[in-house]
Formats: sequence, C-alpha cells, structure tokens
Amino acid sequence: MIVAAGRGTRLGEPKQLIELAGLPMAGWSMRTFAAMPEIAEIVVATEPENLEAMRALFARIAPERTSCVVRGGAVRQQSVYEGLRAVSGACDAVLVHDGARPLLRVEDARAGMLEVRNGRASLLAQPVVDTIKQIDLASLRVAATLDRTTLWAAETPQFATLGDLRAAHDAALRDGLEATDDAALLERIGVEVVVVASTAENFKVTLPADVARADAILRARALARHPERSAVGAESKGE
Repeated sequence: MIVAAGRGTRLGEPKQLIELAGLPMAGWSMRTFAAMPEIAEIVVATEPENLEAMRALFARIAPERTSCVVRGGAVRQQSVYEGLRAVSGACDAVLVHDGARPLLRVEDARAGMLEVRNGRASLLAQPVVDTIKQIDLASLRVAATLDRTTLWAAETPQFATLGDLRAAHDAALRDGLEATDDAALLERIGVEVVVVASTAENFKVTLPADVARADAILRARALARHPERSAVGAESKGE
C-alpha cells in the first residue's frame, strides 16, 4: 500500500505529484513495487481530488498491473484503514509505504518482508545519530537527555500480516486512538515489531530542500545504471 494523501502544506502543493527526475514523486514508489513479482497487489490511497491523476500515473508506470486507487482519509491512519479495506484476502501480508519516500530500494523492502509472520511485524529504520532531548512543552526546558544508543528513527515501509494489521487498525478505531505510524498500533495489540536497518537514503520529502536532494539522488542513481547517457549529454553540449 502506498499512502499518498498528504496536502503538502509545507511545500505549497500536493507533494506526491511533485516531479522528481522526470516522474511525479509517488510514481517512484509505484515503479519500485511494480518491479517486485512477490507483490501481488498495489493499493494507492490518495486525496479525492487526485484520484484520477493517480490512476493515470499508475497506468503509466505499471500498465500490466490492475489499478487500485482509493480515497484516503483526513489523516494518515484513516488513509491506511481505507487502503486495507481494498486489499483482497488472497494476500497474506501487507506493507505500508509513504508516497513521500521515493528513494526506497527493492532490497530493503525484501529484507523487511522476510521478518513478517503471525504475531511479528517489522519496519525499516535508521539508528539515531543526534542527541535527543526530551522537553517540557510549556516551558521548552529540557526534561531529560535520552540514550541514543537505544533510539531508532522509524521509516516506511512497515510490514505485517494482513490479519495483524487489520486487527491493529480495528482496535485503534474502536478505542478512538490515533498514532503516527502503523507499528505503534501493532505494538499496542501485542504484536512483536522488529526494526530492519535501511541500507540507503529513504528520507521523507517534507521541505523544499528535500525535493532538490531527492531529485539529485534519483538522477545520480539513473546515471549509475546508465552511464552512457552522461557521455551522450556531454557530446550534445559540446556541439
């Protein structure tokens, strides 16, 4: 599942459709998952006004796949819930990925998938390298300095069996609980969640500087795969 329902308030436009290296941002995740034969279904949750644009993008990226683009909710958790309703019972497990993380590597997705079984879920993450301060919100005074050796920054995809993830979201809806990621909901119902270290850039595009950084990385990856394109470009400039 690709969650691409943000309004991009900090970027001034829906970031899932911002062009990066010649492709709308959400298209990079579509391309990654469409290339994985072990993924049977791809569901995209997006804003109501972007449904047709996402369907057209999906058809462009993966014409051999059946399009399943659904209307997301007001917050990420609601979008995932709506997406889960579209996943068929033929799938044993599901991964949830943010459409604003266009740099995911296939090998990292596969590493996370390998950890999933009944009662056990996983997520991609990176060890925290900065010192983290816990503060008092009212005064902004530091309340504690956390031990960063035990801290990891959560990323996506996050992986679980379809049954476990549906149970986690159903329980949260029943209890009126909101969380910022699916792993927290899984932890809450007693599912074991393990981290899998991501091996490459997998940051969330949030600010204008992130757009430029992601665009540069994607272009560099393309040149690494097709170095002959750089030579042709140089010759053209010379002419």
